[in-house]
Amino acid sequence: MRLVRFGSPGQEKPGAVDVQGQIRDLSGIVGDIDAVTLAPAALEKLQALDLASLPLVAEGTRLGACVGNVPNLICIGLNYSDHAEETNAPIPSQPVVFNKHTGSISGPNDPVILPTGAQKLDWEVELAIVIGTPAWQIDESRALDHVAGYCLANDVSERAYQLEYEGQWTKGKSGFSFAPLGPWMVTRDEMPDPQVLDLWLDVNGKRLQTGNTRTMIFSVADIVAYLSRFMPLKAGDVIFTGTPPGVGLGQKPPVFLRVGDTMRVGGQGLGEQFQQVVPYTEKLGAAWVNGQYPQASRIR
Repeated sequence: MRLVRFGSPGQEKPGAVDVQGQIRDLSGIVGDIDAVTLAPAALEKLQALDLASLPLVAEGTRLGACVGNVPNLICIGLNYSDHAEETNAPIPSQPVVFNKHTGSISGPNDPVILPTGAQKLDWEVELAIVIGTPAWQIDESRALDHVAGYCLANDVSERAYQLEYEGQWTKGKSGFSFAPLGPWMVTRDEMPDPQVLDLWLDVNGKRLQTGNTRTMIFSVADIVAYLSRFMPLKAGDVIFTGTPPGVGLGQKPPVFLRVGDTMRVGGQGLGEQFQQVVPYTEKLGAAWVNGQYPQASRIR
């Protein structure tokens, strides 16, 4: 099953994609695509629905992030050996863990905002894990039982803030719009092996990232079990699993995003995203404070 959220920013409703690729409105069935809906019993009820009997969502309606009310946004860094090499980083012996602020989450086709003074805005296509059942001190053999599904993510990063400022990576990873999610979350039953998925990303129409999750250093099961040793994972948590090579920092010479640049992001079975880089303005900042997101793209 492919689950989505649609509508104006802050007012998204739950939906599902039917076999014809049309979005059906689930708002009469569930309140949101969040921790309650992602529980195994709730997902089973949704999967038993006749989607054709539900209202159609108008074509052109904006898509929001495919998961709402995310408690925690956790990330794994340097999880592809060739990406570690291109950034001159040692291959990790254990998962590199950091956080993005949940305020960075945006819709899959919403614009990416270039912060004032930012000079090294970068892209990272990633597979994201969505937790459905809380996990604490679990074994790798049971880790996938705690996964509700998977979605596509773009781990947008400001490299100067991440690497050249003192402290942790979080401040280079957490700008508003730095975590586009979706277009949909695909439930785990439809993606039984997350380690065979192609991922790709184009900048201004040029393919710069091509990878496959089979080359991840730490698998999805490894990551969920490892994280559960150090933190209680909650239903609705989203985990970014790392990016394959081809990021801007790894180009020779490095290439970074500028206003007007576009990104098309894709994953096997995960759909596609499209973002354009726009500058931060006071008007845009005020709109965000008021729960609005101007210039949001529509379903593509």
